[in-house]
Amino acid sequence: MKNDPVAFVRMAFPWGKAGTPLEHFTGPRKWQLEVLQDLKEHIRLNGGKIDFETFRMATSSGRGIGKSALVSWLVIWMLTTRIGSTTIVSANSEAQLRSVTWAEITKWLSMCLNSHWFEVSATRVLPAKWIAELVERDLKLGTRYWGVEGRLWSAENPDSYAGVHNFAGVMLVFDEASGIDDSIWSVASGFFTENTPNRFWLAFSNPRRNSGYFYECFNSKREFWRTKVVDARSVEGTDKAVYQQIIDEYGPDSSQAHVEVYGAFPNASDDQFIPSSLVMDAQTRPPSQDQTAPIVVGVDPARFGADATVIAIRQGRDIIGIRRYRGDDTMEVVGRVIDVIEEFRPALVVIDEGGLGAGVVDRLKEQRYKIRGVNFGQRSSKPIMFGNKRAEMWHAMREWLKTASIPNDRFLKSDLTGPMMKPDSKGTIFLESKKDMKARGLASPDAADAIAVTFAFPVANRETRQIDNRPRVSYGAGTASSGWMGH
Repeated sequence: MKNDPVAFVRMAFPWGKAGTPLEHFTGPRKWQLEVLQDLKEHIRLNGGKIDFETFRMATSSGRGIGKSALVSWLVIWMLTTRIGSTTIVSANSEAQLRSVTWAEITKWLSMCLNSHWFEVSATRVLPAKWIAELVERDLKLGTRYWGVEGRLWSAENPDSYAGVHNFAGVMLVFDEASGIDDSIWSVASGFFTENTPNRFWLAFSNPRRNSGYFYECFNSKREFWRTKVVDARSVEGTDKAVYQQIIDEYGPDSSQAHVEVYGAFPNASDDQFIPSSLVMDAQTRPPSQDQTAPIVVGVDPARFGADATVIAIRQGRDIIGIRRYRGDDTMEVVGRVIDVIEEFRPALVVIDEGGLGAGVVDRLKEQRYKIRGVNFGQRSSKPIMFGNKRAEMWHAMREWLKTASIPNDRFLKSDLTGPMMKPDSKGTIFLESKKDMKARGLASPDAADAIAVTFAFPVANRETRQIDNRPRVSYGAGTASSGWMGH
């Protein structure tokens, strides 16, 4: 069970045993098991490597779902299975750390099968003297740094938080992480400089604010973190009436509902172009599966190293595919687009022809594919309402979302809800630029832009599709098949 936290948690605690606090509980909740399973899979994939990866997971959730219980299990698992390792637990305040987080750790440790291995103080768990002596004598392992510490932090003196280095392993847990100062996150990254497979960094929180490092884990830094969003209404054993009361009292798109129930960050402001509730509804709506609707492909080629090339495939009200590629050059992107054309036989392909996209459009047209390019900055067909084509397309996408079905993609929601509306003095609507979004700590909304370009031109159901049997062609490192693209 050293490398299986799921099995450890099931075995270590007296689930269902009469006379214990767990008498009426059969095991962890589904979302808790999913986190433990992700950790187990990381350990498996890290096995046999030379340069080990750090497990980083940020979990955003509504309240009352069992975050502190899961923190306790993770801490006890690390303490038990990684002899000599160091675990640091921090929270957003001293009161949270001592009264909630540490109290929960103490409670679960008292129920653990091997609780006699350890001694608990106000903010520490250390090995008992007898097991420390046994480990040092028989296993020839050091125990000096073996234990768990509840550590306070100071924004005024962040360097005082540093200093954890342990080849036996390090686990860092942030409880109510949304309130932990950015400077502490930066210092904490230095905990993981030793090349060991036992490096784990987990952050749990209600999503209290639209700023800070925890927020960025789901946005500008999302490539570096596994992320999980837990709607409290989906969790077994919670009182659904309490959550419904919050929704009824404050409104389904209120900040209270987002934070306390959905586990979603509150709306940025009234200027948010696409409200979160619209996206959440679309992610839970079943696909229409209208096979008569034309398929339209939208492509947003990457402009910068941190951005991704995204290809979105839309059929009527449904997004039936989103594909992301990073680091591709022009010819490789061409190959990606051709592969999608051959697979889906779309009625229309639209490409953002700004930057890299211009070369992609030109090359596909050279190959006789019927591609349409659109420039986000070009004049809108409704210039009184929209300042450019991008704002017009996003407005069409927003209207479509009211009945659409989209995948529950971990990046897509933040892409769709990220940009702000920027009207000028005349009331003409513009959309916040990618540059301005990045200045706010948000990622480039590549997937949303790829979907938006599918609304650049009208497509009728009666459009037909012809197949051309030209041979497949290879472009650079990407594989592309030439074939059909016509009306």
